[in-house]
Amino acid sequence: MDSLQAGDPRYLKRRVKGCTVEVHPTERALVVQYEVEATVLGELGNPMVGERKECQKIIRLKSLNAHTDTSSLARKIVEECQLIHSSKLREVEQLLFYLQNRKQSNDDQEKKRISPRDFAPCAGVEDKVARIDAIDEYVELLYEDIQEKIRGATLIFQLARNPDNLEELIQNETVLGALARVLREDWKQSVDLATTIIYVFFCFSSFSQFHGLVTHFKIGALCMNIIEHELKRYDLWQDELQKKRKAYEEFSENPNLRKEHEKSFRKYQSLLTKQEQLLRVALCLLLNLAEDPRTELKMRNKNIVHTLVKILDRDDEELLLVVVSFLKKLSIFLENKNDMAETLAVEKLSRLVPCDHEELLSTTLRLLLNLSFDTSLRSQMVHAELLPKVSSLLADEAQRQLCMCILYHISMDDRFKSMFADTGCIPQLMKMVFDCGEKMDVELISLCINLAANKSNAKVICEGNGLKMLMKRAVKLKDVLVTKMIRNLSQHNGSTKSLFLEHVGDLASQISKVEEEAEEFVIECLGTLANLTIADLDWALVLKEYNLVPYLKERLKPGSAEDDLILEVVIMIGTVSMDDSCAAMLAKSGIIPALIELLNAQQEDDEFVCQIVFVFYQMVFHKATRDVIVKDTQAPAYLMDLMHDNNAEIRKVCNNTLDIIAEYDEEWGKKIQNEKFRLYNCQWLDMVENRPMDEAGEPFLYGEDGEPFIGDRDILERPDLFYSADGLISADGAISPEFYTDFQDGELGQTGYMSRVSKSPNGGVSFETAGCPLHPSTVPQQDRQPGVGRHTHTHRPIGQIMWGPQQTL
Repeated sequence: MDSLQAGDPRYLKRRVKGCTVEVHPTERALVVQYEVEATVLGELGNPMVGERKECQKIIRLKSLNAHTDTSSLARKIVEECQLIHSSKLREVEQLLFYLQNRKQSNDDQEKKRISPRDFAPCAGVEDKVARIDAIDEYVELLYEDIQEKIRGATLIFQLARNPDNLEELIQNETVLGALARVLREDWKQSVDLATTIIYVFFCFSSFSQFHGLVTHFKIGALCMNIIEHELKRYDLWQDELQKKRKAYEEFSENPNLRKEHEKSFRKYQSLLTKQEQLLRVALCLLLNLAEDPRTELKMRNKNIVHTLVKILDRDDEELLLVVVSFLKKLSIFLENKNDMAETLAVEKLSRLVPCDHEELLSTTLRLLLNLSFDTSLRSQMVHAELLPKVSSLLADEAQRQLCMCILYHISMDDRFKSMFADTGCIPQLMKMVFDCGEKMDVELISLCINLAANKSNAKVICEGNGLKMLMKRAVKLKDVLVTKMIRNLSQHNGSTKSLFLEHVGDLASQISKVEEEAEEFVIECLGTLANLTIADLDWALVLKEYNLVPYLKERLKPGSAEDDLILEVVIMIGTVSMDDSCAAMLAKSGIIPALIELLNAQQEDDEFVCQIVFVFYQMVFHKATRDVIVKDTQAPAYLMDLMHDNNAEIRKVCNNTLDIIAEYDEEWGKKIQNEKFRLYNCQWLDMVENRPMDEAGEPFLYGEDGEPFIGDRDILERPDLFYSADGLISADGAISPEFYTDFQDGELGQTGYMSRVSKSPNGGVSFETAGCPLHPSTVPQQDRQPGVGRHTHTHRPIGQIMWGPQQTL
């Protein structure tokens, strides 16, 4: 346009094109994007010069809330804003509806809490309105005395509070440079000056595109130094105030000391208020800059975690909110989490739970949730008495989800499970389970599954109609996770297990009639029934009434179902085989050959092998089925092979079963004894061959004169080592090795094959005296993430068998 001469006739034509309306990404506002086309026309109307410029207008909607009539507001916006055509009324209304229901992210909410509009300008300046065209005057004030510097910085801060002015402030190169210089040189002289200048840079740090500018002036490093200095000053204030308090307490009659103490305390409170405002804005600036992982790493190298944890002792809730938010962001990295563990941050956080400040409480719980993934920090939480505090917050709907997640992590440790029974949270959890609809929160049911694995908690859960209500929900909705919880409840001996007697029919009826799609539900039902080793339960009646024998036999076929389901069927057979009549019924149905076929197919799976061998053990216990096992099947031969198995639990059950067979059948007894004799000799020879022989270190192999201890005799010619029924046999050694049987604890048991079996260390059900065996325990499933992936089982160890002295020949 400058090319036109002053006398040339011209007309200016302005036109708006391409108007679009969008929602603001972070604020409750509409953004109008449009293009302005300006054209200079000559006298004849011919275009001579033209320019185009893209423009933007922001329509902020401060009054928009959940009760706003979006239709009326849309009409008002279209009428007042000439840029928006009336044809876009419907579009504007839809955008307003979106803004009305949009939920801000947690990070956006935290930034909003600490926005610059929360900070008031310094006294004496707020009555003057800053103008962007007077920016040079405000910069000149930064070269005067301290009061003028504060005044100039405050006026610049007023401009920086408006995001629209930030671009223009950046274009003026002297503004930020002068502010950075004043802050670097004079921050120790005035807290107000330092606070106001940091406010200005905080406004820039709120936008990621300006982070490089803030970093260029090294404001982050300067803020770290300021925070460290202020914390040292705080310690000095505390020491000075403590000395004056002690002096006042020792000489309380002296009025001067009292006045001096009160004056010092008022001054301390005034200084503390200003210091905490400075700390707050400095930490907010650092929190914004920490979006860049490289910048965050530099902060960690300067011990930012230790600094933040130290500030947790303060009482100002707004400052604590910034500190906890910062710690929450840092806690996702392993190194920062370890620093928090070293500084005992959990103990300091425990005093904030609960608190009246809802946002501070929510942020604290989020930080504790991040830390609860670490085992040692979970232990710190329990020792800091956070378990009852967090449990009490379950009644607060706003914090319930976070609390359940924290409690779930704590419940993963067996040592802490029993503590839940005393917190009073279990009735609250049960109420939540019964009140929820068909869809239950996975955090809720996961926590309940873990708690059900503890006997004390199980008693509280089953109080009243607890178990009945759980069974009703599980059967009605075919809820796998609720059934998993019921299965954990069923593993506890005593009164809890007895409550399941009236629900056996409900569980048994679900096994054969449920569709294949609900296989996981059937697995849990079978597992629950397998846990019910109750003396008063008539298993024979249950098998007949619900026609379970054909189902169990069909499912034993390899490949007939998933391995998890087949394994539960085997465990179920082991449980019902404790009853004489049930064992006979199963034997007649042809289940034993099916088990042998399954054993061949699953011989590489220790869990399958162990449970199938246990079924054989149960079968040989009963006279009605002993003949079938010993004479009609090859089960004894398989058991003899498994005597050499690498799994100790399998070897124990095999030896126990073979002892019964050897006592019952003479032919098999000789084979078993010879095999044991061969096995023991192989082990002894292997030990001798591999043992280092040092003549100087083996004084018992030779006599004092160097003669061998055994002399010239054969090592096997030792009849004095043979046992008889009355003890050591006579020295003639006339009885053959096949004659001898194993002793149990120095004397024969009632049946001559086993005396006792103790309870396993993992809390499993123990075998009782011979003739009254019990099922091996099932491992609780509390530590699995429910609903994720295919249902799996952990190994169910057979109870630890306590053998008597075993003879090696």
